[in-house]
Amino acid sequence: MSRPVSEQNPPPAVSPDGAQPRPLLAVAAERSLQLLLIAAAVTAIVFVLVQLRLVVLPVIAALFVATVLAPVALWLRRHRWPAALAAVTTMTLAVAFLGLIVAAIVPAVVSEVGNVGGSARQGLDEVLTWLTRGPLDLDQQDINRAIDRGLEQLRESSGLIAGGVISGALLIGELIAGLLLVIVLLFFFLKDGDRIWSWLVGLAPAPRRADLDEVGRRAWSTLSGYIRGISIIAMIDAILIGIALALIGVPLVVPLMVLTFFGAFIPLVGAFVAGGVAALVALVSVGPFAALLVVVVITVIQQLEGDLLYPVIVGQSIDLHPVAILLVLTGGVVVAGIIGALLAVPLAAVVWAVVCYVRDKSEEASGEPPAAGSDSSASEPEPANA
Repeated sequence: MSRPVSEQNPPPAVSPDGAQPRPLLAVAAERSLQLLLIAAAVTAIVFVLVQLRLVVLPVIAALFVATVLAPVALWLRRHRWPAALAAVTTMTLAVAFLGLIVAAIVPAVVSEVGNVGGSARQGLDEVLTWLTRGPLDLDQQDINRAIDRGLEQLRESSGLIAGGVISGALLIGELIAGLLLVIVLLFFFLKDGDRIWSWLVGLAPAPRRADLDEVGRRAWSTLSGYIRGISIIAMIDAILIGIALALIGVPLVVPLMVLTFFGAFIPLVGAFVAGGVAALVALVSVGPFAALLVVVVITVIQQLEGDLLYPVIVGQSIDLHPVAILLVLTGGVVVAGIIGALLAVPLAAVVWAVVCYVRDKSEEASGEPPAAGSDSSASEPEPANA
């Protein structure tokens, strides 16, 4: 028995409001246009931020440092210290701590740099001997001519070097101005962070203030956890590598420990650079076997950090896959060089925390259960609350 005509050729689907469904191509074109507009807006914002880097970078740097110092200032204020005095005391303690680090580095560098220099010259002589008497069998005159050509090219590039010196002087001026601005901003973040945040939240429309406040709390909690977690990991790496270098007999242990500590704040790149410098010092001062041993030890420590310490200490504050971290880090380096490498991962972690909050709110509004791993009821510290 044949079906009715209406069943053989059903009418096209109609949306609940009675309108005909839109063609897929039209929907795709609309979404593409929206993505292009968003990309243009992001590009414009990045361009403005780059142009205002003398203001933007000190603000970001002050916020990063405030995440570490805010608990100290808050503890002092809870013990009846005035806000200004608590901020000044906290900053003074931080400067004193850095001074102790410098005081520990300088004597070690002064006492051992002569030995390292002598070992480096001896290593260079051994390399030249190997080039002339080894399997390459190079002529000493050819080596001398290559060195002379390099020096001549260096002299011909004196104009570029002079221009680089001028640019370097301007950069130093910018760094000094930025450092002074960081100090001033840090003082006010520690002293009036809660009032500054309340004022910013008050600028938003009344229905959105609660959401903005919660987003800020989550972002601050994520940034604080990331910076403190990386600091703990950096300290552990520096101590372990310092012990290993001392046992191997590598000089400049304390400076290399400090370099390892600060290198940990630049994901992937910092560990590679610090390890390479340690291996190079071991090569020129002790020998190839010691350099190889340093590389092995540093590799083992870095694996221990990546597989155990990082997930346990930092993983609870930043929920980014290593692939995402690598892509974000690469993008940061491409956009802003070393500064981008420093800021890319923590900023990406903050953005991801905000995205997770927006996702949770959308699911809550639609009646769906929150996504796994989210904790919309958690209470985090108030941003810049000292």
